[in-house]
Amino acid sequence: MTLPNAIDTPQILRYTRWLAAERGLHFDPTTTDGYDALWRWSVTDLAAFWASIWDFSHMQSPTPYTAVLEDEAMPGTRWFPGAQVNYAQKVFSHADAAHAGGHPAIVFQNEAMAERDELQEISWPELRRQVASLAAALKGMGVEQGDRVCAFLPNTPHAAIAFFAIASLGAVWSICSPDMGPVAVLDRFRQIEPKVLIACDGYTYGGIGHDRLPVLASLLADLPSVRDVVLVRYQNEAVDASVLAGPQRQVHDYAELVSADVAFEPVWVPFDHPLWVVYSSGTTGLPKAIVHGHGGVMIEALKASALHNNVGASIDTGDRYFWWSATGWIMWNSQMGALLGGTTTCIYDGNPGGKIGAADWSVLWRFAAASGVTFFGAGAAFYASCLKADVKPMELVDLTKLRAVAATGSPLAIDAYHWVFDNMPKVNGQNIWLNPISGGTDFAGAFVAGMRTLPVVAGEMQCRCLGAAVEAWGEPDTSGKGKTLVDEVGELVCVKPMPSMPLYFWGDTPPGPRGRRYHDSYFDMYPGVWRHGDWIRITPRGGAIIYGRSDATINRHGIRMGTAELYRAVEVLPEVLDSLVVDLEYLGQESYMPLFVVLRDGLTLDAELIKRLRDNIKTALSARHVPNEIFQVSAVPRTLSGKKMELPVKKLLMGTPADQVFKLDAMANAGCVEWFVGFAAKRAASAAR
Repeated sequence: MTLPNAIDTPQILRYTRWLAAERGLHFDPTTTDGYDALWRWSVTDLAAFWASIWDFSHMQSPTPYTAVLEDEAMPGTRWFPGAQVNYAQKVFSHADAAHAGGHPAIVFQNEAMAERDELQEISWPELRRQVASLAAALKGMGVEQGDRVCAFLPNTPHAAIAFFAIASLGAVWSICSPDMGPVAVLDRFRQIEPKVLIACDGYTYGGIGHDRLPVLASLLADLPSVRDVVLVRYQNEAVDASVLAGPQRQVHDYAELVSADVAFEPVWVPFDHPLWVVYSSGTTGLPKAIVHGHGGVMIEALKASALHNNVGASIDTGDRYFWWSATGWIMWNSQMGALLGGTTTCIYDGNPGGKIGAADWSVLWRFAAASGVTFFGAGAAFYASCLKADVKPMELVDLTKLRAVAATGSPLAIDAYHWVFDNMPKVNGQNIWLNPISGGTDFAGAFVAGMRTLPVVAGEMQCRCLGAAVEAWGEPDTSGKGKTLVDEVGELVCVKPMPSMPLYFWGDTPPGPRGRRYHDSYFDMYPGVWRHGDWIRITPRGGAIIYGRSDATINRHGIRMGTAELYRAVEVLPEVLDSLVVDLEYLGQESYMPLFVVLRDGLTLDAELIKRLRDNIKTALSARHVPNEIFQVSAVPRTLSGKKMELPVKKLLMGTPADQVFKLDAMANAGCVEWFVGFAAKRAASAAR
C-alpha cells in the first residue's frame, strides 16, 4: 500500500505506533493476521484497550477515573467511574488550533443555497460564541442538569448549535426531524417530558416548502411540560409566532438568543451522565427511548472516526467529513461526532435526489465538490439510486479532494461497490477506499466497519470493529449459549460490553440498565449477551457480510437466508429500483413468499421481466428461493432512516391489523401502505372462500 505523505498515513498506523511507544504493544494492521491480532487484544483486554483510546484521543477529566470498567457483565456495566467529561468541552478543545490553521468548524448548504452556488462557513470561534450565547439563554429559562430539551429541526447549523449548548449545560438532548408527523413526534417526546422545545417554522425538501407552524402548535398542545419555545425562523423571518404562546409558555426568537457574547464554561458531568435520548423506529409500537451517556458516546465516536473512518483533525489532515442524514437518523449524531476530533463537518439540508418530479442524483456530489469533502457518507439506497440513474459524478464536478466513500443503513449491493470504484477518483493510483459499515441507533456506534490498511472485497465489510466482540451465533442451547459460527450465517451478537451501549430506556420498569424492556430488546435470546437482530457471516478473511434483519428471515424448505441476498439478485436488473420480499410461514401449510418490486418510471411488470427476475434468483440463490408471485408496487415501505419494513409487511400479510403494525408518522413514505393493506385484504378474502 502506497502511503506517500503524512496526510495519507492512516490513523490506525498512528495509533499502533502510539501503542508501541506508550504501551510496548506491537501490532501490524496492514495485514489480515496483524489486524486480527489487534482486534483480539482489543476485545480480550477491554480495560487496556479502552484506556488506550482515552489517552490516544486526549480525553480530559478534572478527576481521575478509578477503573476503566467495573466488570464485564451485561447489562449494567459501569465505565470510567470517577471520571468527569462533557461532550461540548471536548468539541471546543480544538477550537483555537483549528481556527488558527484556517479550518472552519461547519460548512453548510441547503437547497436554496445550492441554486445560488452559495456555501456558509462557520468558524470555530463563531460556533463557540453562538453555543455559549444559547446556553446562557437556556440557563436563564431554568434549564438545569438532567432537564430534557427537545428539538424539531432539520439538518442545519441551528441543530448543531442547540445540541452543543444543551450538552454544555448537562441537560439531555433529543431531536426529531420536522418531516415526521405529529403522532410520531409525540410518541417520542411525550415519553421524556421536555422543559424546552427548539423548533423551526418550516423546511424545504425537493423544492417544495413545508409550513410546520400548525404542526408545532398541535405538538405544544400535547406537551404540557414545555414552558419555553425557541423558534428558528428558517422559512420565513416574518412569521407570526403568537400561535405558539400560552398562559404558561413563552416564545423566544432563536436569532436573538445566539447574538450575545458571554463566557463559556461547559459543566463537568459524570462519564455516564445522560447526553441524549434517541429512538427505535417505532414502526410497530411505541418507540424505545434509548438513553446514552456523554462519555460512552464520546469515546466510541472518537475511536470510530479515527481508527475505522480514518478521519483526523483538520489541522493535521485537512479532512472534511460529510454524511448525508436527516436529524431523525443516528448518522446525524455521527456528523456531530466528527467535531469531537477537531474535524470540519459538512452539512447538507435537502433532498439528495433533487427536486420532486425532476430527479437529480448529482446534488450531493456537487455539494461535496463545492465544500471540499474528503470523507463522503450516505445510506446504501443513495448509491443504488446513483447507479440506477447512471450518474457519473466525475464528469460533472471536481472530486479530487475525496479520499473515502462510506455507506450504511442497509447492505450495499455488489453492483454499488463497482459503481463507486468506477465513478470516484483514484487515490494514489488505486480505487477510492469504500467503507461500508453496520451498527445501530441502539448503541450509537458500529459493530463492523472499514479499515484503511486492509483490502476491500466487494460485498463485504472489512472487519469487526476494535473493542466490539462481535460473533455469529447459532440457535441457543439449553444453557442459552449459541454455537460460534465461522463462515456461516448466524445471529449477530456482541459477547462483551461497549461503553456506548445504552444506559437505560427512559421510563423502563424497573428503571435502570436492568429494566424489562431493555432486557427483552437485547438479552432475551442469549442471557448476558447482546443480540442485535441482524444475520451476519464472519468470513475466513475476518470480514463480515450482513444479510438483513434476523426477524424477517426467509426460511424456504429448511434453508435460512437473509433478505439482502435476494435483493442483490433482484436489484441488479436495471429495470428494478427497489424491492421487498417476505416469507409467510404457516403451520401445517406451504410457505408463501411474495416479492414486490418498484420499477423505473414508465415500465410495467410483464411476463418477460418476471422470467428474468425468477432466473436471476434461481441462479444467484437456488430454485427454492424463487418467490411464489411477483408484484409491481409504487414504493417499498421504509422507516425514516431508510430501512425496508419487512417485518411490518409480513405481520400485515399474516393477519395483524394495519394500525397495529404501521406507525404512519414514523415512515418515510406512508402513502404506499394503502396498496399493501388492500393486497392483504384480498389475500384474506381469498383464503376465507
